[in-house]
Amino acid sequence: MIYLDNAATTRAKPPAVAQAVLEALSSYGNCGRGGHEGALSAARTIYGTREKIAALLGCPRADHVCFTQNSTQALNIAINGLMGPGDHILSTDWEHNSVLRPLYRLRERGAGVDFVPADKHGRLDYGAFQRMLRPETRAIVCTHASNLTGDTVDIAWVGRFAREHGLLLILDASQTAGVLPIDMTALGAGAVCFTGHKSLMGPQGTGGLCLREGLEVRPFAVGGTGVQSYSEAQPAEYPTRLEAGTLNGHGLAGLNAALDFLAETGPEAIHAHEDALARRFYGAVRDLPGVTVYGDFDTPVRAPIVTLNIGGLDSAGVSDELAERFDIATRPGAHCAPRLHRALGTEEQGAVRFSWSYFNTEAETDAAAEAVAVLAREAAEA
Repeated sequence: MIYLDNAATTRAKPPAVAQAVLEALSSYGNCGRGGHEGALSAARTIYGTREKIAALLGCPRADHVCFTQNSTQALNIAINGLMGPGDHILSTDWEHNSVLRPLYRLRERGAGVDFVPADKHGRLDYGAFQRMLRPETRAIVCTHASNLTGDTVDIAWVGRFAREHGLLLILDASQTAGVLPIDMTALGAGAVCFTGHKSLMGPQGTGGLCLREGLEVRPFAVGGTGVQSYSEAQPAEYPTRLEAGTLNGHGLAGLNAALDFLAETGPEAIHAHEDALARRFYGAVRDLPGVTVYGDFDTPVRAPIVTLNIGGLDSAGVSDELAERFDIATRPGAHCAPRLHRALGTEEQGAVRFSWSYFNTEAETDAAAEAVAVLAREAAEA
């Protein structure tokens, strides 16, 4: 199989990731809940993983890296734990449902929410940030890169705007953590939410949020922590405050190994390879008759994603053809990005997304481009 659905989850992992999970399964106990070696070895690995995430994303303190199952859970914790009724939040039309649905639910409870619009080409109207600003505006919640088009938000601009107006910035780095540089301290972000199973190349069931010092986040869930067991309230200290229940120690062992691979290989080298493959594919398909490609490929920095449609064909049908006839895995449909689909005019058709990882090759990329060319020719002749 030629696997080009890496924006959903990377399938090929560094070999050390699976080995680390296997070793953890046979040796780890419950992290921090016992003085035996099984618990201590889990605790050492998990704290080491916090340190590596903090270094990668510019988090000022390792104990302010709080682990979750994925970025959806992390975003829910940040959005619901930092804002409430009466607050006004700015977001964008590029957002994934992991941002949109928590914001919509918060709006039902009395918060105000406005979305910076995207035009028919998917471009954001940055002037709308200023126009939508209110006295009660509390935060900006936005993605770093669209999971639909691969376009990146000018996050340096958004960070400056947030600082100038005293706003909290919550960044969804689901598509970029591990492949594009993020320094939350330099950016001035309050929270950066990430998942382990995409560009970080770790296992599913891992993710988290990095928090700046001084933020008081209300816990999304409370329960067992292994410490302060006689307290009726969740411990106030990070990371325990946001980590009720048993952590996925086995998965975090795999993430720890993936972070070592990232450090050894270099995020810049990884991004350069993935970006070159995505642009190679784009160059091969962009001028094919009947093919429409979405996103801005003139920008120098983008996620390794190319999303397209062939004529008026349903995206699910195109993706099925790619899988059944050419053994190429892609992602069709709405991609949990309904507002951007409406802006692009693809709400009914959806779109077919191709996305690359470090382990994809030029030969696979060329084969995928040729498959698209075949389907485009067939559609034109039908």
